[in-house]
Amino acid sequence: MTIKGLIHSTESFGAVDGPGIRFLIFLKGCNMRCKYCHNADTWEFDGAEISGTDELLDKAERYRTYWRKTGGITVSGGEPLLQIDFLIELFSKAHERNINTVLDTSGQPFTRDEPFFGKFENLMQHTDLVMLDIKQINTNKHKNLTGFGNENILDAAKYLSGINKPVWIRHVLVPGITDNDEDLRKTREFLDTLGNVQKIEILPYHTLGADKWRKLGLKYPLENIEPPSEAQIINAKKILGII
Repeated sequence: MTIKGLIHSTESFGAVDGPGIRFLIFLKGCNMRCKYCHNADTWEFDGAEISGTDELLDKAERYRTYWRKTGGITVSGGEPLLQIDFLIELFSKAHERNINTVLDTSGQPFTRDEPFFGKFENLMQHTDLVMLDIKQINTNKHKNLTGFGNENILDAAKYLSGINKPVWIRHVLVPGITDNDEDLRKTREFLDTLGNVQKIEILPYHTLGADKWRKLGLKYPLENIEPPSEAQIINAKKILGII
């Protein structure tokens, strides 16, 4: 019997969430409460569309002609690892159909304890690329930003390096919160210890999610913070070795 997933939404033509053109699947549920989150409506599991893996893949394959050789499906959220059993079935069936799979995750649920770790190992056998968020290298600042420390997230990065799983690192640049030069240098030093990072992306902070917070009856925490300037973006890219 197929496992059902709790789906927030899908998008047919994602161009920035992995290689090529992607069919994007956003899952419901996230434990972190990032102050800049632009998908606050994905935090809770309620209000989800319930879908089976075959149904989703059938829907995705309608757009297969646009993928060419590099495209496929990307699963994001929310935090998709909170529905890891569904992910395993979805990605294994995707590989049976010769569909490229990308996991976009914050890594927050990662642990080497069972039963999660065995499931994660299984999932990685059917995952072609992991897009991993490194939100803040300083664990205390990370906890203030998200509600959680980052030790297990950095451990996830180390594990992925150990199995040589291709990874793209993403870092949201928020003025005054994640753009500190010392923190960026420490992030670069950490990434230099990994052997599997194919790409590092700076995602400039934006305020597009603020309205979602208000509609949910929540006070947006970064009300007075403006997006980074071009100079701030260039500075971060230089420190992280992107340019």
